[in-house]
Amino acid sequence: MQVTDLSNQEEGRIWNRKPMPSCDDGLMVKIGNRKGGPLALSGPTIRMLHASFDTIGDEFIAGDQHGQVYSFDLAKNKFKLCQRLGCAAVTAISFSLRRKNEYLVCLADNSMRCFDTNSKDLVAWMKGHTSAIHCISVHSSGRYALTTCNDVAQLWDLDTFTRKRKLNIKENVGILKVFFLPMSNTIITCFRDDSIFGWEADTLQCKFQLPVPNETRPCYTTVTASSDSRFLVAAGKSQFLHVFSLDSRRLFRIIQLPDKVKSVKQVEFLPEKFGDGSNQLLCVLGRDGILRTIHVHNCNLVFDIGDLQNPIMNFSVAPNGKFIVGVMDNGSLHVFSVKSLTSELNKPPAPLLKVVSENKRVLEDSNMTRSSTATTSRRPDSSRTNGSSNRQVSTARTDRTDRTDKTLESSSGYHSTMPAEALEVTKLRKILKGYGEYPAKYRMFIWRNLLQLPENHEAFSSLLDKGTHAAYANIHEDYPIKSRKLLRVLQRTCSALAHWSPIFGEVKYLPVMIFPFIKLFQNNRLICFEVAATVLLNWCQHWFEFFPNPPMNILAMVENLLAHHDKQLLQHLITSGVTSQKYAWPLLESLFSEVMTKDEWLTLFDNVFSRSPGYLLHVVVAYLTISRSPLLFMTHPDDFDYFFHHRNAANIATVIREANRMAASTPATIDPSVLLEKFTPLTMGQYQAFNKYPNFVMDYEANERKKIQSEEVEYLQEKQIATELKSELAKKISEVEQWYKQQEQSLAAGEQRRQLWKEETKIKEQLAKLEALKL
Repeated sequence: MQVTDLSNQEEGRIWNRKPMPSCDDGLMVKIGNRKGGPLALSGPTIRMLHASFDTIGDEFIAGDQHGQVYSFDLAKNKFKLCQRLGCAAVTAISFSLRRKNEYLVCLADNSMRCFDTNSKDLVAWMKGHTSAIHCISVHSSGRYALTTCNDVAQLWDLDTFTRKRKLNIKENVGILKVFFLPMSNTIITCFRDDSIFGWEADTLQCKFQLPVPNETRPCYTTVTASSDSRFLVAAGKSQFLHVFSLDSRRLFRIIQLPDKVKSVKQVEFLPEKFGDGSNQLLCVLGRDGILRTIHVHNCNLVFDIGDLQNPIMNFSVAPNGKFIVGVMDNGSLHVFSVKSLTSELNKPPAPLLKVVSENKRVLEDSNMTRSSTATTSRRPDSSRTNGSSNRQVSTARTDRTDRTDKTLESSSGYHSTMPAEALEVTKLRKILKGYGEYPAKYRMFIWRNLLQLPENHEAFSSLLDKGTHAAYANIHEDYPIKSRKLLRVLQRTCSALAHWSPIFGEVKYLPVMIFPFIKLFQNNRLICFEVAATVLLNWCQHWFEFFPNPPMNILAMVENLLAHHDKQLLQHLITSGVTSQKYAWPLLESLFSEVMTKDEWLTLFDNVFSRSPGYLLHVVVAYLTISRSPLLFMTHPDDFDYFFHHRNAANIATVIREANRMAASTPATIDPSVLLEKFTPLTMGQYQAFNKYPNFVMDYEANERKKIQSEEVEYLQEKQIATELKSELAKKISEVEQWYKQQEQSLAAGEQRRQLWKEETKIKEQLAKLEALKL
């Protein structure tokens, strides 16, 4: 555990060495701020009041009593001072807006302000509350925000920063909390009289009211909802947690806390790693300042953090479930590692098999040459075989990756160089079935063997020698990637694919589709190209027959699968006006990279590459059925668009398990694995031609492009001629103006000479008169 003192610094590092939290308290770092600085033995502490994570979960912001806002990036190990308001204390803060560099902060002067973390500029200043705001809830789209104070709640449009609606209540009934349900258009309101209502966000029509237990008044003080919007938990001045089912809209369960917990201050759901996509862990902060995490279904206590000497006042949970930030009673911030606290919980179950016999092996002769990347092979030791051949050993390893690595090592005898017999598809499928994924250490090597890449160096070099394709000459404008190396590899790979087949110069979503493979194989451009080409050749069958439109035949297969496995969901999508082009095509054209994390995506394609090309469509339908609960809550088309272009709470293990079930139970007449062609690898020497697209469309596109180019050339020529004529005209106008100016100057000089001659003549006459008078 390390201690960091901000001491009014503008920026710095959160920790000096990598934190190693223990499984007892999981504390990674303590963050404080004293006015006297880090060298002062004592001094007044500037108390932190509230914290909030971003949508990813690796960065959070915190506000203190002096109106200072700090940003803490746990992934990059740095903090910085975002704003120094110096006017009032922070009462609420939120960092989950649509624009990732903006955040909302509410102050004790009853106002809410929006700032930019990079430029530190004030984006907007919103007023309208008569008391301090104590809660901010941002819609999953990031466009709307709800702010709650004691007597009023207001709905704000974050695009225009204007107030849309205002919720007024009776004077004797206060508002506890108003917030959006995750991934839906429903607003939940909880009042001080313990009534809980659900409202439609667009029309503000009341959808439901949750029943309140009749025994005793619960006196709710906090309420929260799970990320899949299936459960709502309310707690108050008692030992009981009320768990409501939002599907049935009834009280699902009442959980009694330990006797030492007299009341509850805050509850939040904790995302977990090995779950079925729904939140099962609930963080409960009691009045004693101890944060307890319990399992909602079996009511077991998982872990607790905090102590009575320095209790937790409030806390914030990272959306990825990795961290918990607690605001302590002494004004400091404590960052806890959930992975350390749940190390025992996240262990995979023990294997169901036992090793009933074990042969002891010894190393071969030490004179054999050893490779730095391979272990020595081993042979049986006859002197010890008899004593151990019948020994029974029960194995229970705790790390999933270690178990998979050990399986591969024992079957091949190598760490990084593996014989072909160890990579048989049947053996790999057994490993995949047992562990759900391939070991990260061997994944790239396994993929290369599953896809049977030919590694045609000469053919690939000839494609590269053709240079950058015209369609991807300005790819940096459409995809401003920070890494120049990644951008260069993406440009060259897309260009090589476009030179291989002209259709790939017209496919606008090609860079998005192959970008995950670019990141994985960025150090080997040949493998990167061949993996992308193999995916396009097999898993993108018939995609381009209706180009430039989406593949209607493939989408029809998805719709038939969905109709067979979940008619209710399909009917709801049709009623909502959502077609397969909205719910299936976004997943396919991005290959799920928009809705999954890196680890989830890798696990998915471990399974996709190990099966037939039609399995990918089973995954699409499985993803829809697993996400049916939030989808059934949606009615607005914008919500569906957002859902299928952003990460959701669907668990990848559950999706794959459901896809396997569908693949085994789907009739052959609608099974994509039967309707689509079998896997075909790239040919050795030269790549096969890819011409499965309408030639007339490509000819039309080519003719249109030539026409546009010729028109552009003509336009440029005309523009050049017009520019030359304009310059000549300007030159002539300048010459004429110069001539007129000279003429004016000569006329003025002549006029001046005439005036001088007249004055000289007049003087001469006067002199002549004077001379005459003298005489």
